Amino acid sequence: MQFADRLQPLKSNVFGEMDRAKAQAQAAGQQIIDLSVGSSDLPTDGRVLEAIAQSLPDPSTHGYLLLNGTLPFRQAAAAWYTRKFGISVDAETEVTPLIGSQEGTAMLPLALLNPGDFALVQDPSYPSHTGGIYLAGGQPYFMPLLAENRFLPVLEEVPAPVLAQAKLMVLSYPHNPTAAIAPLAFFQRAVAFSEQHDLVLAHDFPYPDLVFAGEPAPSVLQADPEKRRSIEFFSLSKSYNMGGFRVGYAIGNAELIQKLRQVKAVMGFNPYAGILNGAIAALAGSQDGVRVTVERFRERRDVLVAALQAQGWELSAPPATMYIWLPLPKRWAEDSLGFCTELVAQTGVAIAPGSGFGKAGEGYVRFALVQDPAVLREAVAKMGEFIQNAD
Repeated sequence: MQFADRLQPLKSNVFGEMDRAKAQAQAAGQQIIDLSVGSSDLPTDGRVLEAIAQSLPDPSTHGYLLLNGTLPFRQAAAAWYTRKFGISVDAETEVTPLIGSQEGTAMLPLALLNPGDFALVQDPSYPSHTGGIYLAGGQPYFMPLLAENRFLPVLEEVPAPVLAQAKLMVLSYPHNPTAAIAPLAFFQRAVAFSEQHDLVLAHDFPYPDLVFAGEPAPSVLQADPEKRRSIEFFSLSKSYNMGGFRVGYAIGNAELIQKLRQVKAVMGFNPYAGILNGAIAALAGSQDGVRVTVERFRERRDVLVAALQAQGWELSAPPATMYIWLPLPKRWAEDSLGFCTELVAQTGVAIAPGSGFGKAGEGYVRFALVQDPAVLREAVAKMGEFIQNAD
């Protein structure tokens, strides 16, 4: 059989590779401590579950859900955004439901790029950001995120010939995997840069609540309140521990939202109505559960950072997200995947190789804070023994 050329750039996936390595280690008898995937282990709030449970016996929720039926959810999303960021949002034209923000970032390039067009993307970045560009036949131009630049791209370094063929720039802060935050001033520069070069500015924004210190994480729409060329993607997976329910939304420029809806219409329907009822309960109700979630991840961050520091690692506590981004010793500086596969094979500790997030991620590993403090300490101890035995 012959397959499409567009699959070639998608041959490797960080989560798929680590999933195979974990399965092999488990088959060999290892007890897996899985810190490789940012899937929250914390429970979904009871009132969210109750809203979903009450929907299940209602046969009117059992069929396909078309756009008009999602209006109550879109209204709840618009109201949440206005409360949180002070941005006026039209629920009818400026919001659309998604099966998580990943769906939106993967689909948007299909609405924007013709074959050969460039899209500017962060390096490292979440895999769906580049995957959607490849599926659309576009070319990603990778903007390196370096520690010395606070993991912000230097927009002025993008070559003029690339900008002449570019239609899209994809950003995401708080950033996965580096855990960096971008200030509002950076987004203002990014909006001005996008205006200058006629780019759509897409911002993947699943971690606005998981900020542990300083100012709240800004929305890109605060830098583009008229929504001239920006679109933002939010997921309920992190703030509300609803990863398995697959629910999120896009919010922003009405024309971009309409084009995204066109693409989505041929891909499938909206999330189950009962899940949207749960999402409405999450967005419209008390946010006390979000604050509890943030404190749990803050505690885990502090525990993991302290355990690593006690073993001699030089790092500071990241200001946001549910991740620790750690540079590897020189021995593995060019083989983060090899480090991670050997680590899980010998100890059962699974973390994500930085190379899976892009070329600039090589030499790093990412820990997801998805286990209790005692387990995190155990993982660091096992990793320390692994490194000591390898020397």
